[in-house]
Amino acid sequence: SSMVDALINDGDIVLMQYVNAVENGEMAAIWLRAEKEATLKKVYSEPGRIRLQPANSQMQPIYVEPENVEIQGRVIAVLRQLA
Repeated sequence: SSMVDALINDGDIVLMQYVNAVENGEMAAIWLRAEKEATLKKVYSEPGRIRLQPANSQMQPIYVEPENVEIQGRVIAVLRQLA
């Protein structure tokens, strides 16, 4: 539900392009090394930290150290079954 404002819902299929860096504001799959978990967020590089911004106005951003972030890829398409 963290990406609902980007029209990405539970059950959707997200197509990714493998990259290890993204531009500010791009939506990407991120591996958080310390937490050993992946997340899909908009990525913003800020002085001394990375802001992972959910596309859901009801959720707060996540701030992480740059060394804790591993970019897995950028979102290029979202597939949804309609029926």
